[in-house]
Amino acid sequence: MIVKNEEAVLARCLDSIKEVVDEINIVDTGSTDQTKSIAAKYTSRVFDFQWVQHFAAARNFSFQHATKDYILWLDADDVVTVENQEKLQHLKSTLSPATDAVSMDYLLSFDEQGNSIYSLRRNRLVKRQRQFQWIGAVHEYLAVDGTIVHSDIAINHQPLSHDASRNIAIYEQLLEAGEIFSPRDLYYYANELKDHSQYAKAIDYYEKFLATEQGWVEDCIQACFKIADCYSALQNDKLVIQSVVKSLTFDAPRPEACCRLGFYFMEQYKNEQAIYWYTQALSIQEPDHTAFRNLTFTTWLPHLQLCVLYDRLQQFELAYKHHKQAKSFAPQHPQILHNEHYFQQLFSK
Repeated sequence: MIVKNEEAVLARCLDSIKEVVDEINIVDTGSTDQTKSIAAKYTSRVFDFQWVQHFAAARNFSFQHATKDYILWLDADDVVTVENQEKLQHLKSTLSPATDAVSMDYLLSFDEQGNSIYSLRRNRLVKRQRQFQWIGAVHEYLAVDGTIVHSDIAINHQPLSHDASRNIAIYEQLLEAGEIFSPRDLYYYANELKDHSQYAKAIDYYEKFLATEQGWVEDCIQACFKIADCYSALQNDKLVIQSVVKSLTFDAPRPEACCRLGFYFMEQYKNEQAIYWYTQALSIQEPDHTAFRNLTFTTWLPHLQLCVLYDRLQQFELAYKHHKQAKSFAPQHPQILHNEHYFQQLFSK
């Protein structure tokens, strides 16, 4: 782990993993709170690293201190549930020594019931002897190859706070120093600009990223969606839909693209066309180890919209069918609660 000023969450993370791992290595990058003293309660292997505005450098330094056969990396605001602790224990006892890396789900957001709604895959466990390296000053990634196992283990990301300006500041320092951004850097810098409401500049960098034609296909598709969001914020509806359609040039339609197209037609009261696209969103089968998963677009949202669309067409049985499906996924969603009341009144008449 690399940490800095994580006194609020570090013990929570280490408590969730201490019984599973054989060694804990903590690299502190300049804490001024109680982070290091908390870490010392769990391990004597606490090391200092002078922060150089480069996350990959810090993570590579942390990997140098590992002594076991495999390295598991976590962030301080991550949590391993009891269920996943057990899965990790099982993995330790069954993992083939020929395995170079193990990918795991990274659960990033949750609904009211605690169910994951947005996740991605990360290479979490790697063979130390392979000496895999981290790459990137910000939004760093671990470059792996060889035999990779896609496990069903999940790590929960549960931050209590977020330094919103840290990453964009690093990127802008790199630009000022004359750094030439890689396609990945262009994409993630655009994300930071979008998150800071610099929409026109974000669009420019997303377009620069796409123009390289070297981006990962999933990032290219997401860039199209994010450009659409920027144009929406700038109230340019024509370019919103053009950006969504552009995502179809990279691969088969993603559920999110289908829902965005459905919404476009829904807003124009082109109900049949909207029904087509929301139905498509529900029909797409994503593999279990897909890189990004946002269950919103394959569960309650398309069902909710189909409920509204069929109600418009006065096909009330179909509308209610989709309402029940939406309710099964998000029973406390305000719009679904509103629809529940609506159908009670409708059927009482």
